Amino acid sequence: MSVRAAEEPLHRALGLTDDELDRIVGLLGREPNALELALYGVMWSEHCSYKSSRLHLRRLPTAGDRVLVGPGENAGVVDAGDGIAVAIRIESHNHPSAIEPHQGAATGVGGILRDIFTMGARPLAVMDPLFFGSPDDARQRWLVEGVVSGISSYGNSVGVPTVGGELTFDSCYSSNPLVNVLCLGALPVDRLVLGRASGAGNLAVLLGAATGRDGIGGVSILASAGLGGGSGADAIKRPSVQVGDPFEEKRLIEACLALLDAGLVLGIQDLGGAGLACATSETAARGGVGMDVDVSSVPRRELGMAPWEVMTSESQERMLAIVTPGAWPAVEELCRRWEVRAAVVGTVTDDPSGRLRVLDRGAVVADVPASSLADGAPLYDRPLREPAGLDARRADDPTFDAPAGDSEADLCALLCDPSWVYRQYDSQLFLNTVVGPGADAALLRLAGPGLPPSERGVAITTDSAPRWCAIDPRQGVALVLAEAVANLACVGASAVAVVNCLNFGNPEHPEVMWQLSETIDGLAAACRALELPVIGGNVSLYNESTGADIDPTPVLGVLGLVEKLRRRPPGMGWVDGDASTVVLLGARRAPGALGAPGAPGAPGAPSPAAHPLGGSTWAVTCRSRRHGALPPLDLVAHREVVRLVTRLVADSVGGGDGLLDAVHDVSGGGLGVALAEMAISGGVGVRVESLEGHRELFSELPSRIVVATRRPDELVGRARDAGVPAELVGVVGGSRFVVDGLVDLGMDELAAVWSGALRARLEPV
Repeated sequence: MSVRAAEEPLHRALGLTDDELDRIVGLLGREPNALELALYGVMWSEHCSYKSSRLHLRRLPTAGDRVLVGPGENAGVVDAGDGIAVAIRIESHNHPSAIEPHQGAATGVGGILRDIFTMGARPLAVMDPLFFGSPDDARQRWLVEGVVSGISSYGNSVGVPTVGGELTFDSCYSSNPLVNVLCLGALPVDRLVLGRASGAGNLAVLLGAATGRDGIGGVSILASAGLGGGSGADAIKRPSVQVGDPFEEKRLIEACLALLDAGLVLGIQDLGGAGLACATSETAARGGVGMDVDVSSVPRRELGMAPWEVMTSESQERMLAIVTPGAWPAVEELCRRWEVRAAVVGTVTDDPSGRLRVLDRGAVVADVPASSLADGAPLYDRPLREPAGLDARRADDPTFDAPAGDSEADLCALLCDPSWVYRQYDSQLFLNTVVGPGADAALLRLAGPGLPPSERGVAITTDSAPRWCAIDPRQGVALVLAEAVANLACVGASAVAVVNCLNFGNPEHPEVMWQLSETIDGLAAACRALELPVIGGNVSLYNESTGADIDPTPVLGVLGLVEKLRRRPPGMGWVDGDASTVVLLGARRAPGALGAPGAPGAPGAPSPAAHPLGGSTWAVTCRSRRHGALPPLDLVAHREVVRLVTRLVADSVGGGDGLLDAVHDVSGGGLGVALAEMAISGGVGVRVESLEGHRELFSELPSRIVVATRRPDELVGRARDAGVPAELVGVVGGSRFVVDGLVDLGMDELAAVWSGALRARLEPV
């Protein structure tokens, strides 16, 4: 192997610093060879090692009464009751999707599915938060179309429903689209399995697709560094984006679950980032054992692959299983029935130092401690610095601007129907989906092959608000969590666990590390206040282009449980003829704002601060104002509102005589958008009275949920008993959407604006 020492040292070409090379030399007690450097290069990458974020992630709460598996495994797992466990994971596939959107997104779905069924869980649902630049740009439309088609083609083909997600457009993502994917699965508690190797003499069996050169991270750099071994110039032209095969994945899912049901597998691990290098080193390190891996035994779909290519390829639809020699014939036969390739590629050893040895036709070509790959990456405490001018930007608050413009036009500008995206996904596979895309949260029956009988339901939501986090990442992420918990309450679910996908810019920029640190502290504090453990997550860094970082974009996936699911929740759409009253649950104004000094109008009138607009969708979209102060969040009060709504909706889904005809949380776009979405969903108008101007119409003050009821006195009494403010704000009925003094639109016009907004931008004439 040639190393271009005079031009660029091999370790630098592999992404390793000089200090990291010195660390490797110290660990090995010698100079590493080129293959060993390649192993450290992929395993010590930011993607695999979290070397810039691990120090901060430790501050998150991870323990809870229901937690069976927390961070560090392929997925987090909680006890859902009735002998059923639920596994959940969220990941990013940002950079691959920016290069090749269809395959980047498709293989993101494939990878997250493997994270779930490697725990012994059958994948039940997928969600996909997506972030792009302006859809007015042709390249962004190409990215959207490619990503959506990749998600739909893979998920629909493999047979797992896509039940929700998010769609965000902002100029900061023009060069760095974000494609995050969440997956939820369920399993009998006794089928839970971990990714650990054990038992000297046991076999490491590679299951699934053959290994190719597609998906080798940084293949052009590796090839140009002169690692040789048959790659040559052709490898430079090959894409580093993996290629997915959903039908192979479907067979792999069924084969792996059958192996687990038969008790033939001691441990199992998917081959995701870093391929065999990751799977072998992590399973060995977790089990405290060594492993010998023979690359010549790895099934390949290309000739002339060098050992470094075999070990670092991220070819899709592959799993590594640990089985006993006695079980191997049964494993081989079961895999043959499912038409899944199975090959013994290694052996567990009792080496006292837990060494991972890579062999090629019997010759040792790499010999390193497995733990040094899996856990030995340096831990960086990178410099933090608050962005310059932050105080001035927060003081530049649109809340205190003089009212201007047309509230009716502004409301129309904020309405958007995302169904152009989710109608391309099959949300009803398995027939477990009770509430699918377009609602506050997705709700599913907790049922499936091999699961104990249960009346329980499981709900999931993904939420983000980069416009908030750009102003104040600590407060912003707390507001995101509060919104997610409220979304679950709207389908009758109690939140039990959180996963996070932390998308940030370049960690070598001190301002980015400050954003990350502040986000983690804000999430930790909010999770403790709401008694929610963080059971897993992902960190995606280096989302930048030409020195410009994306806005901090933490995406939270929150899991909720419903004790008894016998019928659908009320939903957000009210029904004509019900004579329903619209009630706002939660504080109508920000704390302390009533009668504040300088308040306009009569004594006791609310000041502008009663309805803050900093960071609101209205301010960003309608006034191009990206600064200001975020609305206050009282997590104790928020918890009480959420508990009340959860109980009210649970009364209905459990089969009782519920009080609510409709329910929807107030979030992006404020009360105006929440009311409009409820009216459009039901196809029935409403008359709202006594709002305090455009500020109250568009403020995103948290901890507020709009409900419709035919028994308002009883509802207000329940709220009073729970210590939750409740105000009657309107009456359902008619064919017009009216907010006195602000908006008066026909329902047909309102619905047309809502349904046409996204399509008009993604499908220009």
